[in-house]
Amino acid sequence: MNSTANSDNGRRNENGETSDAGNGQDLILPFLDKVRLSRGDAMDESEGEESPTELNTINSAGGFLIVSPDKLSVKYTNTNLHGHDVGVVQANKPAPFKCLTYYFEILVKDAGVKGQIAIGFTKESFKMRRQPGWEVNSCGYHGDDGYLYRGKGIGEAFGPTYTTGDTVGGGINYGSQEFFFTKNGALVGKIPKDIKGHLFPTVAVHSQNEEVSVNFGKTKFAFDVNGYEASERSKQQLAIDKISIPPNIGYALVRTYLLHYGYEETLNAFNVATETTIPPIHIAQENAIDEDDSSYALHKRKSIRKLVRDGDINAALARLRDWYPQIVQDEKSVVCFLLHCQKFIELVRVGKLEEGVKYGRLELAKFVGLTGFQDIVEDCFALLIYRKPEESSLGYFLEDSQRELVADAVNAAILSTNPNMKDVQRSCHLHSHLEILLRQLTVCCLERRSLNGNQGETFRLHHVLNNNSTRR
Repeated sequence: MNSTANSDNGRRNENGETSDAGNGQDLILPFLDKVRLSRGDAMDESEGEESPTELNTINSAGGFLIVSPDKLSVKYTNTNLHGHDVGVVQANKPAPFKCLTYYFEILVKDAGVKGQIAIGFTKESFKMRRQPGWEVNSCGYHGDDGYLYRGKGIGEAFGPTYTTGDTVGGGINYGSQEFFFTKNGALVGKIPKDIKGHLFPTVAVHSQNEEVSVNFGKTKFAFDVNGYEASERSKQQLAIDKISIPPNIGYALVRTYLLHYGYEETLNAFNVATETTIPPIHIAQENAIDEDDSSYALHKRKSIRKLVRDGDINAALARLRDWYPQIVQDEKSVVCFLLHCQKFIELVRVGKLEEGVKYGRLELAKFVGLTGFQDIVEDCFALLIYRKPEESSLGYFLEDSQRELVADAVNAAILSTNPNMKDVQRSCHLHSHLEILLRQLTVCCLERRSLNGNQGETFRLHHVLNNNSTRR
């Protein structure tokens, strides 16, 4: 992704020339990245992560077992004499870890002479003649005694034994950092996951005629994995719901959000609706939320926001020139760029392509070659090649959310002109108090995930909010 900020507080073109933004315009630069994010360039981390599909016939104890041609069954063909003639085989790929859980199952087709079958997880460097759990960086649930082994030769009581006809599963819960195991569709138990890095689903057989088949998800599991994940998410939500927040704190956050974005009519309705429902609870001064900065130019901000949301960009520019000329005096500022882009988009929206081409050559051409703008300019012009641009990969430009984004940028620029705001506070106009709180929450969640080796689902605030909205 292109850099969107320069240390000289301006934008440098391909010739090294700089255009000074002035008046804190660089503080609006993050809105350019928001435009890029609308493309869907930020691919879901889980996409492209490969999952195991079969057994690895290369890295296995080949002298003691036979893997079926479809690489989904394994049989012990030797006579075990000691602890180093185990038939062990890993999956062809490690378990994916950018998700809430990973799970696989085995079906015991024949327990053989001793039923010394095991299922578990091992590192790639695992000794392929040992049972999972007997060596460090491995764990395994064993069928002959029902014990769980975690990197030592001594096991611990864990669950029931299993034999011919049983289906046994092994999984990783990245959210709670635990291994869990199942038998015949029921959860047996779970243990802390203390092994870092990539782990391979692993099965082992260790007595004559033992045979198991492996299911990596090609067929339906005996265990309800989706139900298990739903239950885990419900536990997380219940823990969150137990957190008590004084009602006036939530009230203040919503009120300052509406003030910040200039939603004056909604604010008035909110004030009326909460006038008799919010108790007068005292808030300590250090926790109080100052509304003065967010109240600045509320009516004018509301007026300009409505114009942008209605697609009337000419009128919005006219109001800015009358009321806040310092915002648009630099014709190559971020705000001017976003407004000109939106004007071009509005012309495309109504099918005035010839007029759009003329406008683009007049206004958008100014930004060609300027770092931070070039790719967005190209995307705007690319709208012209589609017969139905709203159905193209660039269709997000024609959505209402694009108008909102531009309106937010203009709103932030107006807030930055507040003469009572100190320089150190000017970056605060980009976000409301509620958004700052949510951004801090996101950072905390990402930091927590990094402590787990970046394992588990990536925290995505929009997904969480959408899921909670659906749930309610």
